[in-house]
Amino acid sequence: QVQLVESEGGLVQPGGSLRLACEASGISFSIYTMGWYRQAPGKQRDLVAGITSSGSTNYADSVKGRFTISRDNAKNTVYLEMNSLKPEDTAVYYCNAQKVLFGTSIRYWGQGTQVTVSS
Repeated sequence: QVQLVESEGGLVQPGGSLRLACEASGISFSIYTMGWYRQAPGKQRDLVAGITSSGSTNYADSVKGRFTISRDNAKNTVYLEMNSLKPEDTAVYYCNAQKVLFGTSIRYWGQGTQVTVSS
């Protein structure tokens, strides 16, 4: 059974920092591209940051320079370090694991964790 378990988010003041973690089980973690997505109320779920099996990263323009994604294959865990948080970063954050197998995309999602940036 595949599980992606995110760490608890929380309430952070603007300008503050928070680190999210997502531990995977039931998959060969090291071969998956891992990502963090977020969804604000009334909006679609968008990619925040991704990291491939080889360690290449990509970020949404809105978080470049503020967020850092990393992975620890020994711990089957992907992290999202969030700095200089803004109220517009408020959303439910979801962990994602995906790979392509014979032309078919296989994706798994975490349950989501709420991040609220407010004074």
